[in-house]
Amino acid sequence: MAKGPLKNFAMFTGIGIQMGALIYGGSQLGIWLDTKNNYTEPFYETWITLVAVFLAIAGVIIQVIKFSK
Repeated sequence: MAKGPLKNFAMFTGIGIQMGALIYGGSQLGIWLDTKNNYTEPFYETWITLVAVFLAIAGVIIQVIKFSK
């Protein structure tokens, strides 16, 4: 297993990718639900994306706490 800066870089890069994927997935789910329900305004897209952002931030905080121990 890698040690030092390379390990830290890989871990934090993974956290960023997870965060982006979660937010993107939430946005796409919201768009799909809005389309399926024939909404003209982005109701589901807005709320599901917002929840995904909060979940992503919570995930980052949890992983950083684990890293700092």
